[in-house]
Amino acid sequence: MTTEELRERLARFRDEAVQLDIPADEVDRWIDMVRPCAVLSTRDDGPVAARFGGPARLPAGTPHPAFPYVASIDLSALPPDSTDLPLPSDGHLLLFAWPRDKGDLSNHGAVVHVPAGTPTEEHDTYAWDPYGIPEEREVADAFPQGELRVRTEPSLPYHYEVELPDGDLEPLPGFPHAEELAEEWEMACRYLDLRGPLHIGGYADEEMVHLDPLENLVRCAVEQASTSEWGGGEPVSENVDDWVLLASWSPELGDVAAGSSVHWAIQRKDLEAGRFDRAFTNVYWNP
Repeated sequence: MTTEELRERLARFRDEAVQLDIPADEVDRWIDMVRPCAVLSTRDDGPVAARFGGPARLPAGTPHPAFPYVASIDLSALPPDSTDLPLPSDGHLLLFAWPRDKGDLSNHGAVVHVPAGTPTEEHDTYAWDPYGIPEEREVADAFPQGELRVRTEPSLPYHYEVELPDGDLEPLPGFPHAEELAEEWEMACRYLDLRGPLHIGGYADEEMVHLDPLENLVRCAVEQASTSEWGGGEPVSENVDDWVLLASWSPELGDVAAGSSVHWAIQRKDLEAGRFDRAFTNVYWNP
């Protein structure tokens, strides 16, 4: 979908925002931040491009990540320009995550790219849990299963504030009406039916989203890179602009992980180099 087509999808959003007495030029600048997003859902339109659950097939000899298997994305089935990310053109992207915040800054998931034609091995459902902890297996057993179809939708910021060095908050630079614009965008996601349980690209969203969730993820990644072997022990950038949101998942897992949002992000240079071992996963959980 072209940028112009994305903007056309936002015509009603623009009209509604202007009716709130937000200056039209500010609304247009907000719309200029639009990103294409591959929305994966169980709706019956669009090609099948992913699957929740099923057997995890990893490259032969690859150890299973220490997290439950969430989904597999068929990269060749994503429509052209469905994201602005430099993704591989073929193969499958496997997503793993633990959907409940552990209360620390640790990585909560993993991403594995399986190039087309790669010999693979099927892994046991509970390969991530060698200790057989019943409570944790109950959470993983609630993960969704089934095919997901893809459509390309516009994505705009859900957050509206930035944190200053002294801890104070202010509206996003250049947008005095950022909070009203973000609130109207939240409404637009409903009347334009932009939601889906799994997104590739776009902007990060979660229940408490006045700040960009990617900022907290990057802080956690920087801490982990300096204190653990995550990411190969190599340093990572503290600049959020050097990172991209790879995928986001809004689990509907009932009582076992209510109010959870999962985000997988990666430095753009690592994505371009295919260094998916350097992806970092962050979870917001409000039980």
